[in-house]
Amino acid sequence: MPEKLTEQDYQRAAKALGCEVAAIKAVAEVESTGSGFLPSGEPKVLFEAHIFDRLTNGRFRKSHPNLSSAKWDRTLYGPAGQHQHKRLAEAVKLDREAALQSASWGAFQVLGSNWKKAGRPSLQAFITAQYKSEGEHLKDFVGYIISAGLADELQRLDWAGVARGYNGPSYAENAYDTKMAKAYKRLSA
Repeated sequence: MPEKLTEQDYQRAAKALGCEVAAIKAVAEVESTGSGFLPSGEPKVLFEAHIFDRLTNGRFRKSHPNLSSAKWDRTLYGPAGQHQHKRLAEAVKLDREAALQSASWGAFQVLGSNWKKAGRPSLQAFITAQYKSEGEHLKDFVGYIISAGLADELQRLDWAGVARGYNGPSYAENAYDTKMAKAYKRLSA
């Protein structure tokens, strides 16, 4: 089983971001229930059909409506866990690069299309890192937060700002901001 995050890992990340450890832990808890890997040892993924659709210009929308959708549709997800890897594997058969970029990965659910912002030299380097450890997931989170300009939101505990920048403009539909705020309050007590 890949290595779990240690308190020292969180402290290093908090120092790099200038925020509290509890703020980083709150994001991880909301994004992946605090764990980056499935019992199988595979990284947690969430395949996003609307992103796959956008990256493939909708060319699989009719032939694979469960994998490609013009709009975000919660009903397409199905169960978490291994089912998401199955959906991803189906999409990889259609367009590998678009599929890998259309999934959120690991303990912090960094979207594959953000591999550059995460600080990786290639999409493949990003994917390889996702299978190594939660420490690699944390590195990608820190890189993304810095390059996306979200460190100040995390420092101020501006959960709406963090959620908007991290989860997109529809963050409120899933209450990411309130979930992060609640997790932070509990973790910082």
